[in-house]
Amino acid sequence: MSATSDLASAARPAKPAPTRRKKSLVELLFEGRAFFALIAIIVVFSSMSPNYFTVGNFLIMASHVAIFGLLAIGMLLVILNGGIDLSVGSTLGLAGVIAGFLMQGVQLPQFGVILYPSVWVVVVLTCLLGAVVGAVNGVLIAYLRVPAFVATLGVLYVARGIALLMTNGLTYNNLGGRPDLGNTGFDWLGFNRLGGVPIGVLMLALFAVLCHILLTRTAFGRWLYSSGGNERAAELSGVPVKRVKIAVYVLSGVCAAVAGLVLSSQLTSAGPTAGTTYELTAIAAVVIGGAALTGGRGTVIGTMLGAFVIGFLSDGLVIIGVSAYWQTVFTGAVIVMAVLLNSIRYGRR
Repeated sequence: MSATSDLASAARPAKPAPTRRKKSLVELLFEGRAFFALIAIIVVFSSMSPNYFTVGNFLIMASHVAIFGLLAIGMLLVILNGGIDLSVGSTLGLAGVIAGFLMQGVQLPQFGVILYPSVWVVVVLTCLLGAVVGAVNGVLIAYLRVPAFVATLGVLYVARGIALLMTNGLTYNNLGGRPDLGNTGFDWLGFNRLGGVPIGVLMLALFAVLCHILLTRTAFGRWLYSSGGNERAAELSGVPVKRVKIAVYVLSGVCAAVAGLVLSSQLTSAGPTAGTTYELTAIAAVVIGGAALTGGRGTVIGTMLGAFVIGFLSDGLVIIGVSAYWQTVFTGAVIVMAVLLNSIRYGRR
């Protein structure tokens, strides 16, 4: 009996291996729309201004993009989880204020001394501050069930208010420090270059690579995509949904704090209003990069392309002398178009 079944199975023709469907031109354009938009921006502005297509200008524009790009990386993690973080701009401003406060010296009246922490101590403390702000967001959302929009909006106002209270609405200037106090080097992030590339751009590249590895090579990345796609199913599958949710908000806060350090270093000053509306730019970069606001879809590469699209578009409009009001109009139009394309693409699926 077994021999007969073996002969029958041997005579049965083997099933052909499944072939991957070739993507159409329209699908390729959809997937690479951020890249093609960036190329189109470079070509258009290069033809309109001879100063645009130069290595020096690209490095300057990239240093501007570094601020939005760092915020966008943290925002991508949150959006992949199906959430939103409106507090990143205020966290950026508060981080800069905290750094400025520490660089100015911490007065201890009871001991009659003023402490001047080194720059690396300032950097570590500022990043810890960003992590704390993110943890507050995460706990409110994961454990207290506060909607992400409401929780992060409230933290936005709290962080901005603390920054205004600390400075009384003023700005910390001259953060270069003094050699005799041992607190020099804060401008290293903003002005120094390594191999001709601004340190801020290198920081953005480092964070992007680490985030890409986190999403594609670790269990945390798989948990994040699954919980963002279907939180209930992920929870039933054993994914620590609440811990993942808190972790992404903590990472978003750290990215915002680093962005605040880079921005304050570039300006050598820290103001309480820094980063206003930057959260919207970060969301725009993630959306232009192809991520779905419903969660579960998005890549680091797409987000970086989205950040460069916004940055290169804004700087290009400045170079050719377009009014700042029109810059806002063009940026908004690009965002609406990106959301529309996302709706078409994911709606078909």
